[in-house]
Amino acid sequence: MFTKSRIRLSHVVATALLLAATRAPVSRAGPARPRPNILVILVDDLGYGDLGSYGAEDLRTPNIDALVARGMRFRNFYANCPVCSPSRAALLTGKYPDRVGVPGVIRTDPEDNWGYLSDRAVLLPALLKPAGYHTALVGKWHLGLEPRNAPNARGFDRFHGFLGDMMSDYWTHVREGHNYMRLDDREIDPEGHATDLFTAWAVEYLRDRAPDARSGKRPFFLYLAYNAPHAPIQPPPAWLDRVKRREPGLDEKRAKLVALIEHLDDGIGQVLGALKEAGLDDDTLIVFTSDNGGEVSLGARNGPLRGTKGQMYEGGIRVPAAVVWPGRVAPGSSTDRVALHMDLMPTLCDAAVVANPAGIDGRSLLPLLEGQAADADARELYWVRREGGPFAGLASHALRRGDWKLIHNTPFRPLELYNLKDDPREQHDLAASQPRVRDDLAHALKLHVLRSGSVSWQDPDPRALTGRHSSP
Repeated sequence: MFTKSRIRLSHVVATALLLAATRAPVSRAGPARPRPNILVILVDDLGYGDLGSYGAEDLRTPNIDALVARGMRFRNFYANCPVCSPSRAALLTGKYPDRVGVPGVIRTDPEDNWGYLSDRAVLLPALLKPAGYHTALVGKWHLGLEPRNAPNARGFDRFHGFLGDMMSDYWTHVREGHNYMRLDDREIDPEGHATDLFTAWAVEYLRDRAPDARSGKRPFFLYLAYNAPHAPIQPPPAWLDRVKRREPGLDEKRAKLVALIEHLDDGIGQVLGALKEAGLDDDTLIVFTSDNGGEVSLGARNGPLRGTKGQMYEGGIRVPAAVVWPGRVAPGSSTDRVALHMDLMPTLCDAAVVANPAGIDGRSLLPLLEGQAADADARELYWVRREGGPFAGLASHALRRGDWKLIHNTPFRPLELYNLKDDPREQHDLAASQPRVRDDLAHALKLHVLRSGSVSWQDPDPRALTGRHSSP
């Protein structure tokens, strides 16, 4: 039986041991290169085809498109899961989400909660802090509601955002009657559209940090996690009117989503403008991506890809992504290299000259970003999603090895097999005609499930199912 004090102690000890590996950033061959400021912009449910730079013709995203053009555009970048919490866990830990206790969505209702971020997991901000970084999260957290699993307890110096999952309303910011808006550990009740609030808070943070960042005293890591364009689709009325005037042929559902995305793009433009005004844009490494694919039923478009948010088909897990680092990443470059959210943590640690902890699953993309020759990535890749509702708490999975992709799209359907090189739209199921490949990949998937099963996705507090979220 675990007690809260033992849980906190194990987390502190594990974190201290892993952080010890980060305290040797200077090379004996000469002085360490300057550490960049780091800005990670994560948007929510943005479809692979819902940017101008990814082929959209009925929306305008000039700020994001300009950002993509300044660096490397990824054509085969994947979310670690087709839903929110697991992808965020992978991005911040460098591990498969089920290996840190988050195979599904962390929710307010303990009887519909499918993850608990492991106390032993060390997050990116906790790795960067010993190297001198000031760390901040603006926007959506979605990795725990209890104080011991809130952003400030997991490495962020500052948290200004939304503790929970989706908002029931962009204007009131409530979720199932709860107000999860926080400034650090203090509940706040700000007025305004959530996208505008997160933009304003990010701009405020950049202006506050600019003097120390410019002087080289203390670089910053800002994780800006918008909840747009996640449901409910609530663009400000003026933005919707603008889209309807420009695109009179759009149906109402699509027009509302386009307006929400364009409003988001404007907010990102303001953040990038503040970075430039502060004189920090040349010294900042920027990552842009989405947590999973777009929700087609709400008007999203995932380009030519099959599927939607929540599914293991490409449309559910392949997402737009770009990395910008002036002087280090060639503007206008692009890559077909397969990469995932969990690769961002080791990449950013390498850029910051911080050692990665042992046992992570992600691989640094820094050599690729800097134009160095790199061997083809032959690793196997896994996806998992555990869900309630009609799925009854069971899991769906996918595995990719080279061009082969095995899919268990729901717990109640047979395995499917596709060759993505020959069939990128996943139209021809080869499970019956290629039994050897199917069974070989199924065996590999079984081994991953066995390994991840050693990490609990339940809160070790025995009172977890007796209303732990009633007073967050």
